[in-house]
Amino acid sequence: MNNRIYLILSIAILAIIALFFLLPNSDDSDIYLTTKIKKGEFIAEVYATGQLQTENSELIVLPKEISSRNIDLYEIKVTHIIEEGTVVDSGSYVATLDHAAVEELKTKADDELETALNAYEDAKIDTNLNLSTLRDELLNAAVDLEEKKLILEQSVYESPAVKRQSKLDVERTLRDLEQKKRNYTLKQKQDEYKVYRAYEKVKNRQNKVNDINKLFKVLDVKAPKPGLVIYSFDRFGKKIKAGSTISRWRPKIAELPDLSSMISKTFINEIDISKIKTGQKVKVGIDAFPEKSFDGEVIAVANIGQVIPNGDAKVFEVTIKVDGTDKDLRPAMTTSNVINTANLKEALYIPIEAVFTNDSLSYVYVKDDAGKYRKQIIQPGISNENHIQIVKGGTEGAILLMNEPAESEKLAFEGIDIYKQMLMASDSLKNN
Repeated sequence: MNNRIYLILSIAILAIIALFFLLPNSDDSDIYLTTKIKKGEFIAEVYATGQLQTENSELIVLPKEISSRNIDLYEIKVTHIIEEGTVVDSGSYVATLDHAAVEELKTKADDELETALNAYEDAKIDTNLNLSTLRDELLNAAVDLEEKKLILEQSVYESPAVKRQSKLDVERTLRDLEQKKRNYTLKQKQDEYKVYRAYEKVKNRQNKVNDINKLFKVLDVKAPKPGLVIYSFDRFGKKIKAGSTISRWRPKIAELPDLSSMISKTFINEIDISKIKTGQKVKVGIDAFPEKSFDGEVIAVANIGQVIPNGDAKVFEVTIKVDGTDKDLRPAMTTSNVINTANLKEALYIPIEAVFTNDSLSYVYVKDDAGKYRKQIIQPGISNENHIQIVKGGTEGAILLMNEPAESEKLAFEGIDIYKQMLMASDSLKNN
């Protein structure tokens, strides 16, 4: 029995050895992934996530009364605001602004007005007293002048010295009267101006009180038109809510979007932004409604990039106009945008993984008729998420490696003429 088992094992081992030597050696290329150069319609697309916004909207802002120059109120809190997404009619209540802040201003303004009124009355009384005193002095000076003239007339029979003294007294009294007249005129103008300034202060304080009273009446903010209420953002990028502070210089509280005209705002990285142009067609998907999609068009591309927060990558804002309307679309919904950057009716193309690069060249590994691989320089064209166009250096049906062979460093580059043509074209563009 044991001999039979040993015999069977021996035969099996001999069979395995025979198969090892008789079967042909497998080519190293069997371990590589391959693909073929295809020819046909080639569509280049850029994928980007965006956010729905309305193209036009009616803003709900701080009442214009708060901007009065008489009111020293540069920002105010929102004490209450209706729920976002509420549908309102024209004139409907939207939000309440801080009454306490305005009441404090009104109390201060009333006190200032009362102080100004008292100062105005005091100015008028002081003016009357001052001018009355001056008028009495003028009257006394005039009487004194008449007396001095009378003495001069009576001194006609007196000695020359007495007549000379009488004449001097008349002249001195006359000068004193003229001086008092000038002082009265100046004092009258001075007091009139003092009263006028007091009156202007009263008027300004009264205007301030009036403006604050007007502001009191509009602290309950109303909707300027019917629509769906969407909260605006403060200067820190946070949505307005109860407790938020609104300033004169950024007066937006909420908005009533025009849902009949929607756009998608998206950001494209700096690698792909050169492919994006206004007028390009877009397929816009809505993440909240996967079954729905809309046609769109690129209507604006930012010229200046911005850095992603907490990162170094730069992105450029792109605006996409969404065609058509839908009752389910709402601002701030996430969109999936597929931008058609090029559409070639016939082109050679391969998977992106089949293209290799160094500092200056793009190349592929092509299988020849003998089953060997050669390193072929290509001129790449447009690309999409998965494939890239071959402008030069490829033929339809050629087999390519999708990973580098072990002997890649030993293979010489073929197609140097393609590289030279690309260099010449690049230099020509720079010169122009």
